[in-house]
Amino acid sequence: MKEIIILGANGFGREVLQWIKDVNRVKETWIIKGFLDDNLSALDGYACDYKVLGTIKDWLPSKNEVFVFAIASPKVKEVIAAQLKSKGAEFANVVHPTSIIGEFCEIGEGLLVTPRAKISPNVKIGDFVTVLGCGVGHDAEIGDYSTLCGCCCVNGNVKLGKRVFVGTSSVIAPTKKVGDDVYICMGSMVMTNIKSGYKVMGYPAKKIDL
Repeated sequence: MKEIIILGANGFGREVLQWIKDVNRVKETWIIKGFLDDNLSALDGYACDYKVLGTIKDWLPSKNEVFVFAIASPKVKEVIAAQLKSKGAEFANVVHPTSIIGEFCEIGEGLLVTPRAKISPNVKIGDFVTVLGCGVGHDAEIGDYSTLCGCCCVNGNVKLGKRVFVGTSSVIAPTKKVGDDVYICMGSMVMTNIKSGYKVMGYPAKKIDL
């Protein structure tokens, strides 16, 4: 059985720890080893039964370890994944037992799916994607390192590029295409295609400069 290490020991890290425990209650899948965080004091003042083992940048992965991101930023995930993969690291796919993944989906490495998410059939998901309790419609494509926040809705046949951040309660209309490095602010409704590098907000979502 592999040991699993959580990357990031802040509040999100403690949530991911809880979700891994939930997976293990259904079926013993991993031995929980602890956290890595470049802030060694990240857990100070919080009740937690696991510790920060060391920094992400200095950790040397072993063959019996797998990793999972508790980091939402797509760009930060990309940098850390490259660092650890260059040292031989392997990443787990962590899917909460209350979530649903449909048939015929294509799933990459390092997927995190949190409670009560719904991923429909024939969805393509890249590497290091985070799906936080939201819905993904049939035939959608989610690019590498992207993060979908809670209560958002990515409708059928939507295509998201790499490193896309979809804020809480946002909706992307069916068939729309979102380019790489797009940031969709919380509560936005995307009704048109979005060019790479844009930050959008509103109802309907429009480009903003913040």
